[in-house]
Amino acid sequence: MAAPKNPTSQASVKAIIEDLDQEIAQTQRDVKEIDLLLDQSKGEVEKLTQRNATISAHLQQIQSQIEDVPAPDIRAAYDAALDAQQRLVVMRGQLEKLHSDKSHFERQLEVLKKVREGSLIGSPAESNGRSSPSASIEVMIQAQEQERQRLSRQMHDGPAQALSNFILQTEIALRLFEVDQDQARAELNNLKATASTTFQKVRDFIFDLRPMMLDDLGLVPTIKRYADHLAEKISMEIAVTVSGSERRLEPYLEVIIFRAIQELLSNSALHNQASTIKVQLDINERQVRVNIDDNGRGFDSLAIPGEAELTIKAIRERMSMLGGNFEMDSALGQGARFTFSVPMEAKPL
Repeated sequence: MAAPKNPTSQASVKAIIEDLDQEIAQTQRDVKEIDLLLDQSKGEVEKLTQRNATISAHLQQIQSQIEDVPAPDIRAAYDAALDAQQRLVVMRGQLEKLHSDKSHFERQLEVLKKVREGSLIGSPAESNGRSSPSASIEVMIQAQEQERQRLSRQMHDGPAQALSNFILQTEIALRLFEVDQDQARAELNNLKATASTTFQKVRDFIFDLRPMMLDDLGLVPTIKRYADHLAEKISMEIAVTVSGSERRLEPYLEVIIFRAIQELLSNSALHNQASTIKVQLDINERQVRVNIDDNGRGFDSLAIPGEAELTIKAIRERMSMLGGNFEMDSALGQGARFTFSVPMEAKPL
């Protein structure tokens, strides 16, 4: 006789599916919006390209008659050429960024649709101690929301606050120019220094959200770069060793492995208060295996700290869905070890 279905679990599954539908709809809107921006940017690049060609032809004409052309006209022509080139470079950079954003949203949409399809398979009840698909999805969504909240707080306390200060410093500098130009210049120099610091923070956020070098160079260089960046940022030692065949993997595998390592390194550094971390990455023909050891304060494996619990659960579920495994070993005062592996023939989520 079949066990009765739990109304609470069914309601939870329904809520998760509704959240997924909303996320899918929002991502589809994002893709459409980027398509519109791409069309506009392509048109602008074409116009600027034509303008550059016209200006270049005009410069060549001036060069052939340079002795007869007044100096102000020559200067104006070169200023126009420089302005056109700068605008074209900026627009081409924006076009590349939009293409990258579109690819990111399309990959996200593909994953969301697969998760949406998977959420309709199986019973919401747990069986033989294993979590149901809906429970796995809920854990991953909660972990994602926790990460979004963290980034949102950092953006609010960092760049967003700095931009507000920029406006105030600019107003002060404008007023000082009328009474004390030296002090106004000093204010502008301070503003420049603050802008440089804020720009670096924004680059850090972008790297945390989606490091572009993961697409360009692959998993190993990105892990090494992230480890160096994190070690420098919080003054700690992170050693990365790689064995086996260092090569490019399937894009979805590179993303999943990098995210797991990124989250575990952050956990060791921030929550476990480690000063030294060792990362061992082994890539062979059958699987990718990762060991992360730290010398932090450690914790009871049966009582994971609340701030790290969702992250660890999400990684465990991710590895399980890919046919891999996740293990951890820790004790109070003895650091922690995290080990996970992913088979090469794993199917995309």
